[in-house]
Amino acid sequence: MNLFADIRVLVIDALTALAAEGVLPDGLDTRNVAVEPPRDAAHGDMATNAAMVLAKPAKMKPRDIADALAVKLAADPRVETAEVAGPGFLNLRLAPGVWQALVGTVLSQGSAYGRSVMGAGQKVNVEYVSANPTGPLHVGHTRGAVFGDALASLLDYAGYDVTREYYINDGGAQVDVLARSVYLRYLEAHGQEVAFEDGTYPGDYLIAVGEALKDKVGDAYLDKGEQFWLADIREFATAAMMDLIREDLAVLGVTMDHFFSEKSLYGTGQIEAALASLDAKGLIYEGVLEPPKGKLPEDWEPREQTLFRSTDHGDDVDRPVKKSDGNWTYFAPDIAYHFDKISRGFDHLINVFGADHGGYVKRMKAAVAALSDDKVSLDIKLTQLVKLFKDGAPFKMSKRAGTFVTLRDVVDQVGPGVTRFHMLTRKNDAPLDFDFDKVLEQSKDNPVYYVQYAHARVASVLRKAAEAGIVVDDATLAAADHAKLDHKAELAVLQKLGEWPRLVEIAARTNEPHRIAFYLYELASDLHSLYYQGNDNPALRFLQDTDAATSQAKIALARSVAVVISAGLGILGVTPLDEMR
Repeated sequence: MNLFADIRVLVIDALTALAAEGVLPDGLDTRNVAVEPPRDAAHGDMATNAAMVLAKPAKMKPRDIADALAVKLAADPRVETAEVAGPGFLNLRLAPGVWQALVGTVLSQGSAYGRSVMGAGQKVNVEYVSANPTGPLHVGHTRGAVFGDALASLLDYAGYDVTREYYINDGGAQVDVLARSVYLRYLEAHGQEVAFEDGTYPGDYLIAVGEALKDKVGDAYLDKGEQFWLADIREFATAAMMDLIREDLAVLGVTMDHFFSEKSLYGTGQIEAALASLDAKGLIYEGVLEPPKGKLPEDWEPREQTLFRSTDHGDDVDRPVKKSDGNWTYFAPDIAYHFDKISRGFDHLINVFGADHGGYVKRMKAAVAALSDDKVSLDIKLTQLVKLFKDGAPFKMSKRAGTFVTLRDVVDQVGPGVTRFHMLTRKNDAPLDFDFDKVLEQSKDNPVYYVQYAHARVASVLRKAAEAGIVVDDATLAAADHAKLDHKAELAVLQKLGEWPRLVEIAARTNEPHRIAFYLYELASDLHSLYYQGNDNPALRFLQDTDAATSQAKIALARSVAVVISAGLGILGVTPLDEMR
């Protein structure tokens, strides 16, 4: 049930009736007619832009349309008032019974309340994390992992068929560096002194890998040139790092559906096939790029390369896919990887990248548009940096990694639920401060605490009611007399509950799971406000000492809030708490 969608249907039906009566012309396009909360809650429960968006095509004044529409809408029993404001804005106030009926709906539907069929089963691939397999995940990967996982859950909740995917960057030179680093730890395991030079990775996490390699091959690689061991150790070390990354993700509650190896693209004809597809469309050519703007690098020289005509699909410049020496550029396997996604039948692709990949957005969008003939969409979400603080100062501890704070460092400090929720308290493209003290603070200023406290508060109310002999199962609460919920504070909670299905669809449509976290905080605030008002007004308390029926109605409202909070936290990957410790 989506109350805003239901009232929009009412508005469209009223417009159709006005057209049948000759008040409006026939055939008006109503796709942009919206029903949404008003900017100022004092103006009503909902507002529609119908008169404003239809005025020009109808060749009428917005106010004239709004006046006629208001009469039609006010005739419906669900609408208490329909008031025209300004040049043609139409504000609606619904009958209290409409909001009160939501409680029964929420409790009857449970976690299904707010679920949408908007996605209609369309196949979506969400690729996230995709860190180089050279070490444990760091705090930047943590934000991308949380964002991508919550987005995937949100899209699933909105009716899409979602695949969570990790792209293993195991085809580049960084994996050779990893192999050399593991070889040094292997030598160390044999008692030799080593020095980490030439960019090798000094983190302690490779000690166990070196020892495991020794257990596997003994002294077979000692005193041997890398031509004898590099390929084997690459494979061994990459597998060990991916096991480590999977363990890191599991600690955060992230499970991937599919891991795709970049290495699998090389020597298999997949890169060639993807570029042949572009070539058949006249989008591959031999040419020389214009020099980069600004000061030229000392080693820059004009040279002929194989180029992708990405400017035909919105990019700023054409992009090289093969170097003048005949080797592929980094972009070529990325094109092939996305060609593979398209070939797997996905309708939409979403990539979650770090902020340093901003320059990759246009070229990748151009490639997907060209490969799919504009039939498959690609949305690239960039996650900005996370700054860590503790005791009021920047936090940079990471002995195990050597140079950075790991995902494990963060989760070990505050737990997976707190980590996940806080990572979603800002939009993905906004910088995020993560203060270890504040995220554990028990106050209204800590969103995760405030939301969890609301859920725990409802659980406490249910326990106390049961102890008092009041029946509080969901079926009984759903059948209570919800007309008793007539105070403005109670109606405010009901109206916030009514926004949930609409909010889910907006968040899914914009690929913005942070909206869920924001909504949950607002819903929790409304519940806490109602609870505290009960301190001064006994009629608002959830438990009415001498009136079990009224208690059940009020407890039903609280329980409805807990149902929605639980569903929202589920999307974010956070377990709701029944007690705060």
